[in-house]
Amino acid sequence: MALFVVGLTLFFAAHSVSIVAGPWRDRMVARLGATRWQGLYSLVAAAGFVLIVQGYGAARESAAIVYQPPSWAHHITFLFMLPVFPLLIAAYLPGRIRALTRHPMLLAVIFWSAGHLAANGTVADVLLFGVFLVWAVADRISMACRTPRAIPGLPPGVLNDVIAVVAGLVVYLAFVFRVHVWLFGVSPLAAMG
Repeated sequence: MALFVVGLTLFFAAHSVSIVAGPWRDRMVARLGATRWQGLYSLVAAAGFVLIVQGYGAARESAAIVYQPPSWAHHITFLFMLPVFPLLIAAYLPGRIRALTRHPMLLAVIFWSAGHLAANGTVADVLLFGVFLVWAVADRISMACRTPRAIPGLPPGVLNDVIAVVAGLVVYLAFVFRVHVWLFGVSPLAAMG
């Protein structure tokens, strides 16, 4: 569990700098240069991510139950996961989806984590999905106080929304029927039966 907590700490420390220390971040970018700052940020976040994956795998095997989700909660997860991949893709394809949501990736993280909290009640699950949920909500709230940064992507257009929705739903179906079990060893469909 310690490895898991260290991973979460590193990953979210890197991802929370703009939330809690925006002016410091801007000074560091000016001092180090954007490329070095992004390199340092990426190294810390990647190290945290690797530790999260390793630590979660180990913690999941021995985690105690915090709550027992009701059987219908898995249906909620399927519903919450439906917009996740279209929103993730829309983060890089400027269109009406991105304009309406301001930061579709954060909204995707909120749906993903809330959906998984509905269906998973071990200590490891509550820690993983709970921390992601709290961070994403805090980041969305803090965006009201921050100057938005440009997110690189293609030129804006309605076609980008169509691509995001269609490609996102294809990825969703791939996860439901194959990818989730391949990556995580758990079939989302098994919980439905």
